[in-house]
Amino acid sequence: MPKPGFKTITVKEHIFNKYYELYKKAKKEHKVGEGISFSSFVTSMMQETMAKYEAFVKHAPFLEKIAIEQDRVIIKDNKRDRIAEVMIRNQELQCLLDEKTDCIHIGFVYALPEVYAVLQKKKGIIKSRPP
Repeated sequence: MPKPGFKTITVKEHIFNKYYELYKKAKKEHKVGEGISFSSFVTSMMQETMAKYEAFVKHAPFLEKIAIEQDRVIIKDNKRDRIAEVMIRNQELQCLLDEKTDCIHIGFVYALPEVYAVLQKKKGIIKSRPP
């Protein structure tokens, strides 16, 4: 039985193993504090994922991915009725429509799981994909 205020979930073993490997790697690289348990680590990752999901759900009706190319993502912004291109420039994502590195189009691109494969190849932009 879990402690009061806590719940137990069941996950497939291969998923558990992936999270546990991430946890061990994060501890080894000192990205997780000494007193942080595996349970706290997974809870934190779940909270981050939920925040990304909520942001994605909020803006997804207005934005849609058209294409992902070698170093750019093309997005249809239905709210502004415009096409936005997000490109990798100077080791960061930049929106050509807004001419910014921190607009809603950039956030949308970071929420696309398939973008991480491209970003991992470009050094300095992102080192690893969250689960």
